[in-house]
Amino acid sequence: MSNSTGRFTRWRADWHRMLESRPGFDYFMIRSVVFLLVGIGAVMVMSSTMTWSVLEGATVWNQAVRQFMMIAAGLVAFWIALRTRPETVRRLTPWLLGLSLVLLIAVLIPGIGTGRLEVGSQSWIVLGPLRFQPSELAKVAIAVWGASYLADRRHTPGTGMRSPFTLYAGVAAIMALLIALQGDLGMAVNFAVVVGFTLLFAGVDLRLILASVAVAGLGLLWVFFSGGFRSNRFHVYFDALFGRFEDTQGVAFQSYQGFLSLADGSVTGVGVGQSRAKWFYLPEAKNDFIFAIIGEELGLWGGALVIILFALLGYFGIRAAFRAQNQFQSLMAGALTAGVVSQAFINIGYVIGLLPVTGIQLPMISAGGTSTIITLGSMGLLASVARHEPEAVSAMQSYGRPLFDRLALLPEPATRPTPVRRAPAPTSRERFGEPVTGSVRRRNRPPNDRRR
Repeated sequence: MSNSTGRFTRWRADWHRMLESRPGFDYFMIRSVVFLLVGIGAVMVMSSTMTWSVLEGATVWNQAVRQFMMIAAGLVAFWIALRTRPETVRRLTPWLLGLSLVLLIAVLIPGIGTGRLEVGSQSWIVLGPLRFQPSELAKVAIAVWGASYLADRRHTPGTGMRSPFTLYAGVAAIMALLIALQGDLGMAVNFAVVVGFTLLFAGVDLRLILASVAVAGLGLLWVFFSGGFRSNRFHVYFDALFGRFEDTQGVAFQSYQGFLSLADGSVTGVGVGQSRAKWFYLPEAKNDFIFAIIGEELGLWGGALVIILFALLGYFGIRAAFRAQNQFQSLMAGALTAGVVSQAFINIGYVIGLLPVTGIQLPMISAGGTSTIITLGSMGLLASVARHEPEAVSAMQSYGRPLFDRLALLPEPATRPTPVRRAPAPTSRERFGEPVTGSVRRRNRPPNDRRR
């Protein structure tokens, strides 16, 4: 036992030494993981949407091409966010928060918001061929604005309504209520997770956060006993948790079909494009339950790869938060990382039966327009924080930018300017010496002689 513990300790020390000796490694890993997840998502969306494209009367590539366009727009958002200096992002956070609040209110107005009849939540604003989901923007806005507003502030219990932490929690509660009024309980829960992690990283007492979790748990109990389709999701969850489904043709149909897909995939999978569940057996195969298609076509190894990639994103995102230039960048990196990684594990958790179905997507993998663009934009902000780590900036200034930055036309990151203390201007006597016209007696006086 002691030998294994010693080996683990040495391995951990070697790992940390390797990371410390490679400045910019967080930046490299974050963008690599993001691009890998986007690539897996593009392949799986192309596979899972073929049948639905044919059902629409188009070619088998119709929805896949649409998703590729969203991915291209998301990569542009990633590049813009990566190119924008963190100081500029901080100046724009109040405007981003205000825009999010306006859109959350607008989506509740009949005739502007839509989706209630289709999916049970009025969460989208239709702009021509595009469908925009304001709650996705709100989740990023509350993280970035919270990082800007709470940075360099200390939480002191007992300050009450005067505390900036109370104001932040109040604004977040209003936004969470607006999302819940849309009928999107899953997004409201994910939004609350982002707020909770932001407060935790900012230094709020853990007991207050646990008390908030307890209150949220009471709310979920109310949902469970209130009836309706959300209550049915809890009943299906308990059935799945204990390995029994009572209504496989009714309320448990989607979860049951997801289980069958994962079982068909076994260890190695049936092969890319060979899924049987996508032939109208598994509802939302391209969105909420795309992880079931991954498990069916790529098997246990493919599903494990996706989980490992999100775990790596969480590890290096939090590591970038600890190594950031200032607290604003640190809070922003931590909140954005927590938002994406928690959403991913909530989605994977309900697909495999560990959590109740909430209806949120698997970020960067599920098909979607707004979610793809905004998520990739937020990952660009996270990569920008890693790119501005002091060690990474010093390495770029000494050895030049990496190949990726040169190809993407990214300028060299700048450190935060530090004020320069200037010496007082010298007097004429210090610059030129004693005047030559002065008397010899005055020039030769001792310094403490004050005679005129």
